[in-house]
Amino acid sequence: MDRLEQTLPLTREGVQAAHVLIKQHVHLTPVLTNTTLSNLASAPQTVEALLGTEWEGRTPARPKIRFWFKCENLQRIGAFKVRGAFHALEQLRQDPATFERLKTSGVVTHSSGNHAQALALAARTFGIPAHIVMPTISTPSKIAATQGYGANVIFSGSTSQEREVVVNDVIARTGAMLIPPYDHPAIILGQGTLCLELQEQVKEMSGHSLNAVIAPCGGGGMLSGVALSCIGTGIRVFGAEPSFQGCDDARRGLLAGERITTVKSLTIADGLRTPLGVHTWNVISDPAKVTAMFAVTEDQIKAAMRLVLERMKVVVEPSAVVGLAAALFNENFRTLIEREGGESGWDLGVVFSGGNTTVEAIGKLFSGQERDVGKVGAQGERVAENVAG
Repeated sequence: MDRLEQTLPLTREGVQAAHVLIKQHVHLTPVLTNTTLSNLASAPQTVEALLGTEWEGRTPARPKIRFWFKCENLQRIGAFKVRGAFHALEQLRQDPATFERLKTSGVVTHSSGNHAQALALAARTFGIPAHIVMPTISTPSKIAATQGYGANVIFSGSTSQEREVVVNDVIARTGAMLIPPYDHPAIILGQGTLCLELQEQVKEMSGHSLNAVIAPCGGGGMLSGVALSCIGTGIRVFGAEPSFQGCDDARRGLLAGERITTVKSLTIADGLRTPLGVHTWNVISDPAKVTAMFAVTEDQIKAAMRLVLERMKVVVEPSAVVGLAAALFNENFRTLIEREGGESGWDLGVVFSGGNTTVEAIGKLFSGQERDVGKVGAQGERVAENVAG
């Protein structure tokens, strides 16, 4: 893949260099705080909320958490993915002969939606054809948006293996260059730029640094980039995944000591249905870069999403809130913060990775549910109703 095959440094300096290249193409997305959610996370869960979980019978943790939300849902195309896509094409633009050739052959990728839109926009910006392989079960609004950026959309099955078969066919027919959705240094470094911004924005707003950042993890490109951006800063990095149908492949892989190569899950967090790649595994499996991974349930994702929609008035997709869900409901993570944060607690950065959803999708997600969406939702609502926002 010409210049993309060249080794890019997977370092904090590499992320900084990527930021210089893409600043003109991306929004400096806002960082928001929310007293209600911080107080909710700092209150113990009820004993009833832990019934039937692995923490049943345990004294609920009482961490002190101050949230800082990096709102990549307000990024161009509605998600962080635009960062990696523009960085990949900017890298290719450094080789004029290769870049000129791409104006005929184009680029290709596979994605459930956000990387699809990101590459379609970046390719259109540079006058390059884009061939996007999307699973047939992709969110209709994401398909429409990708086509709206002028991309040629080709449909495939939902697993990464099925997507890759179709991608290889496109390459054979067109000569298009593959721009991977997550498992490539150019993509990883581009995604990490969001956390460089987060670090500086928190310092400007508060006068001090974050203690930790938690980010969603699917293929791991963004989490890997976040981890690289924090090297040498003292900021700890954590990842969060859905547990539904074994979608927590990174967490399970770390426990087993080897990368899990397939995921077959229909979690509501549709942007996180892919397994880690080779490059992302190498970063995320390094405990010096990523401290730990945590998993959350579908109900916990829904409860976190409801709180963001109703309390923050911010539109997010389910994938975006898995990190928040871990901070609210995963007792292993909450206990760690309580133990290591002590009385002063932690300033915790939370990445809202995207907001590509619709009113219809949100309505369907919560249709048929009572106001108390199970133990998890009821706990969240009871506490939130008694906290001044």
